[in-house]
Parts: sequence; structure tokens; C-alpha cells
Amino acid sequence: MAQRIWITENDLGPEYLIGLPPEILHHILIWLDPSDLFPVALVCWPLYRFVIGNQRLCQDIYLKRLDAPPDNVPFLDWESELIDMVRLNEIFKYAEYGMVSNMAEYDREDRLPFVCRTVSRLLKHASFNDGSRDEGEESQRPVSRNVEYLSGLFEKNEVATRIFTQQSPLFDRINSRFQGSTPFPQPLERHQQSAKLHCLYGRPAQQSGRTRSTTTYPWACSKVYDIREYSQANGWGPFRRDGTGRVDWEKVEAINILMWKNISTMCPRTDIFDEIWDTPFFGSFAHSYVPTNLPTLSDLDAQDPYGVTGTYYRVVCFLDHSDFIRFNFSNMGIVTHNIPRPPLDRGEATRLILMDLEVTRIEPPGPNEDQDFPVVHFKGVSRSFDTDFIEDVHSTLSGSVRMTEEGEVKWSSVSAFDGQERWRSEGVQIGGVQSARGVVGTWFDSDYDIHGPVGPTAFWKAADCKNPREALLKGASDMIMQPEWLEGVVITFEDEDRESEDDDDDENWDAGLDPVEDELPGLLEDAEMDLDDVTTRAMGNT
Repeated sequence: MAQRIWITENDLGPEYLIGLPPEILHHILIWLDPSDLFPVALVCWPLYRFVIGNQRLCQDIYLKRLDAPPDNVPFLDWESELIDMVRLNEIFKYAEYGMVSNMAEYDREDRLPFVCRTVSRLLKHASFNDGSRDEGEESQRPVSRNVEYLSGLFEKNEVATRIFTQQSPLFDRINSRFQGSTPFPQPLERHQQSAKLHCLYGRPAQQSGRTRSTTTYPWACSKVYDIREYSQANGWGPFRRDGTGRVDWEKVEAINILMWKNISTMCPRTDIFDEIWDTPFFGSFAHSYVPTNLPTLSDLDAQDPYGVTGTYYRVVCFLDHSDFIRFNFSNMGIVTHNIPRPPLDRGEATRLILMDLEVTRIEPPGPNEDQDFPVVHFKGVSRSFDTDFIEDVHSTLSGSVRMTEEGEVKWSSVSAFDGQERWRSEGVQIGGVQSARGVVGTWFDSDYDIHGPVGPTAFWKAADCKNPREALLKGASDMIMQPEWLEGVVITFEDEDRESEDDDDDENWDAGLDPVEDELPGLLEDAEMDLDDVTTRAMGNT
């Protein structure tokens, strides 16, 4: 073992590191990895006094690796920021190296709240930096080093990512083969934290294990289409049912899973969708939508902090009405108020829509809203992608955007056909004001009909090109797609044998979840293993 040499004040000299002028020592230490900085402070007292509490040194190390926080961010404790960054790295690496016996034991020290808090803060402090540009290249996408850091951390440590993003009741139901006979679990803040982290991560998990029975879609679908999830208490939107107006991240998580399943089936390998739905942390921070060309702003647009005016891509999903009614109101759908409905895997229809919005007026915030942000009202038109922009085939819409007391951006809108209000929508903008990630929420009957229908929706701002519809067609041109989609027919995703099914056959309601014969060994093996053990063994077999 190497002998530790303690250096005192009397030993200072040019032959020692600490004998260098402070500005030279500072310049040397800023190149250290944050995980190496604090061990350096333990070498000797002079280095300890130089490193510990040195905010300028910590700031320079931070800014060499991460974004400079936006101007509206108050003073940061740079030393604490580095310490949290080091701890976050260690938490993820410790889980990935297989030193975790089970998820519950690993998170016993409340690592999840720390991870969620630190990731949220890094996204709040994210900003764009100038990326390099190759000669002759016309444009270069702005780069956020905070997003690059978080993306690399989550992608390189898959076990830890699963541990921290899959702790909501949705995954508890999947992993326990829960079939709906047990009451809803007691609401816990850790459930919301994990679901929010999953939403910010931006890559909805389509599977929680190795077998088909761990597919997330049927369980997410069950939550989204359960009419009991919609009430006056939550405004029929993705908000908690306690009347506080706080975001229900478990609901947003379920919507994300459902939407990405449908989008990826309809439009695989399309940049317009993959950026939003399959790129870690893409657009999950405020002001991450950056136009290529600065638009000419009207007086109202200049006062709008949300950046409402523009063109948006929108996706709307819905169940066949008979499936929706049977799921909620038939004998199969009747369960007590505290029991979740069974998983639902009947297939949905998915519609692509383009929306053009403009600001109409701006008002002061209400008493239960963030007083630093106004309420912005808008109007616009929406056209289904399958109408070829026939002028008389469209709907008008109006709505508002506001900041909740919780600090989340809430979008509300009403769609009208032939002057008659038909559908309403409520959503939350993931990432905050002007995030590129966009809005995720629900749609429902304009009269709040307790018999439905209801469903999920999402929309995000299109790139500022001359023709967003042509951009979408161009992105889809290289794909192998169903011919009827190119001809303008709404796509439905249903089982291949859907047409031959008897609509009254409730016995096969969750047949898609029955394990097949070749899955039995995997099911038996998974039943004896925790999530991280399963993942570790799977990695060991690759």
C-alpha cells in the first residue's frame, strides 16, 4: 500500500503542486472530473482549504461539462451542484454493476426523490450551446450539454433507468401479474416522482420484462380509457383527483406509453416522431423549441411567454365506441370504485392532425394560478392529415394556456364542427414553457358526458418550414407503409383476427395477455427474480 505523505505549510515550494500560484493551480484543477475533485481535497490541508468552499473553482468545473443556467435562474451553490452530480453518477453506476439485490432494498435510502429532484433541476438549468458546424452545412441543431449528460447517463445504465422510471402502480400491476382483483394502491408521492421521471426521460417503456405478458400497452390503455379517471375534480384532464390541480404524472405516463405504441406502429423510423417520442430527454426543458428563422411577432405574440402562435402536429387516438362501452359499462366492465379495470388490448384508431394557432388576447392570471405568467387565449383551425387540406373539411378551435400554481403549463381547448362545440381537451406541456416536447393530455365530449367517449391526445410545435404537411410526407416517403395510409385513410391498429372476433365474446377480453407456450420458462424464471436480477441475467446472456 502506498504511503500517504502529509504536506504542511512549511513544505510549500515550486516542486509541489500546492506551491504553484493560486491561479495556476485553479487552471489545473478545473480539468479534473467532478468525481476526482473532492478526493484531491483529502491529500493535504492546503489543498483542502483551496478546494472546499471554492465556488469559483466548482463553477468553472461545472461549466466545462454542463450548460450555463438561463438568466432567470438565481444564484447557484456550485459546490452542491457538483456534489449532487457525483452522487447521481454513483447511484446509476452502482445499480448497473449488479451490486443491487433487489429494487426495494436499493431504494430504501430514498434515492428516487434525490434522482427525480436532481434530474428535474438539471433540466430546469438546461440551455442551448453553439454546436460545431461543418463547412458547407446550412444549419446545426442547438445542443444542450445537460441533456447530453442525462441521456448518456440513462442510456448507459439500463438497470438504474428501469429502477427509477418504473415504480408507478402501472408497473406494479404488470410485474405482479395483477388482474384487477386488488384495490388501487395507496397514493404515494414516490409513484408520481417515478412517473414524472419516466415522462421527462421521453422514451415510453413498451415492455417491463422479457415476455409478452409484460407489455405495458394493455395496462396503460386500461387506465387511459377508464371513464372513472375523468371527473370534475381533475377537470377531465391529466390532473390529480384531489382537486388541487396538480399534474397526475401517472396518467401522463400511461398516455405516453399508449401514444408511442400507436405512433411507432403507424410511422416507424420517422424523424418527426422519433425526436419527440424516442429520443431521451429531447425537448424536456423550457424554451427547447428554437425556430430556425426568427418569426415576425405581432404585438400580442411579443407579450406571449408561451409561444402559442404557430403550426402543430397533433395525434388523437380513440377506441371503437362499442369497445369503449363494453369496457366501461358491460358486466365485464362493472367493478367497484376502488378496483382497477382489467388490461385492455382491443386496438385503437389513430388520426394525424395539423393545427394552426394564433393568439387572440392576453389576460392577467387568476387567483389559483402563477402570478408571474398571464393567461393567453388563442384560436385556430385543425385539419386532419387525410383530407388533403380541402378547405371545407376542418374544425375550428379555441382555448387558453396558463401556468398553474405548481409551475406546470396547462393547455385547454374546445373544437367545433359547423359552429357546434364537439370536443374538449386538457393537457400539460412536458418540460415547461415553450418546450419542444409538447403537450400530452386527454380529449372528451364538450358536454362532459359521463358515458364518454374519452381518449388520449398529444401535440407539439412543428419546425418552421414553409409546408409542415409536406415535411411529414417527406419523412414518411422512405418507409414501408400501408398503401391506404398514403391515400388518406385513417389508420386503425387492431389484431389481425379482429374482424373474425365476435363482439359479444367477453371471454377473450384479455386474450392478448395469456402467456404462450414458449414463454412459460421465462415466466417461471421471472417469477423468482426481481426486476434488476432479470435485467442483469439478460445482460449476462448477451
